Amino acid sequence: MGAGIRILVVMLAVTAAGCGVVTRCAAQLRQDYYASVCPDVETIVRDAVTKKVQETTVAVGATVRLFFHDCFVEGCDASVIVVSSGNNTAEKDHPNNLSLAGDGFDTVIKAKAAVDAVPQCTNQVSCADILVMATRDVIALAGGPSYAVELGRLDGLSSTASSVDGKLPPPSFNLDQLTSLFAANNLSQTDMIALSAAHTVGFAHCGTFASRIQPAAVDPTMDAGYASQLQAACPAGVDPNIALELDPVTPRAFDNQYFVNLQKGMGLFTSDQVLYSDDRSRPTVDAWAANSSDFELAFVAAMTNLGRVGVKTDPSQGNIRRDCAMLI
Repeated sequence: MGAGIRILVVMLAVTAAGCGVVTRCAAQLRQDYYASVCPDVETIVRDAVTKKVQETTVAVGATVRLFFHDCFVEGCDASVIVVSSGNNTAEKDHPNNLSLAGDGFDTVIKAKAAVDAVPQCTNQVSCADILVMATRDVIALAGGPSYAVELGRLDGLSSTASSVDGKLPPPSFNLDQLTSLFAANNLSQTDMIALSAAHTVGFAHCGTFASRIQPAAVDPTMDAGYASQLQAACPAGVDPNIALELDPVTPRAFDNQYFVNLQKGMGLFTSDQVLYSDDRSRPTVDAWAANSSDFELAFVAAMTNLGRVGVKTDPSQGNIRRDCAMLI
């Protein structure tokens, strides 16, 4: 599972203002939020997540992707986990979320069950916070950095497929489009580049990069040998359920290999490879390819910033769901 768990502590400034209508807020989040009601929550979640990852390493990339898709739509409120019901089509059934692997949802649901099985903790910990903790834990279990997480989010009161429109970056985005979308969530270009490295784990379906490997017009920014491998794995008419590893070199390790791959023309998506092909972001890619410690520091800072996006802390905005998949 990589080089073991490494601990990183990054001191981050906490804004003094309340959340209000701003996109990102840390003022009402704190690391010891559950100290009095469920003091062992992080250990409980970590144990449940460890068990899930031991069952299938797919849970690593799946959980990280679930967290990103949650936070970019209506904030980090676990609304992506809610199932459709009645006349409501939920976020998870939007076309852009249909490829979210079930193992990510299952990681959160099993961790929630483990927490609620402790009488003192029953219905005290939000699904949104469990997703934040679980994401940190799968990264650490895959050899990436472990870090302190801010807690205190409430779960969202709604989940609609229509709210997903235009909120998630497609794999075809260029640097300006990526930077703009992340900026809309108060995330910097540096945050965006760091968070893109989550593609060091996980899988992608052939259709998401098929346009880059057409035999008659292979993307010139892609390494020819890599393109040939992808063409062989994803021929015309391939089963749409076939998925390939995002990182062909160290697919199960959370590391800085993602940036080394970009230097070699082995970014799977246009939105990956553009980070190297665009002169404005290339220096950051080069720096983090050469220095994993610097990358990890930037990644932890970016994940903390991502975890503050659209946070709900007022009871009028959210609650603590008994069932992460149900709004009631």
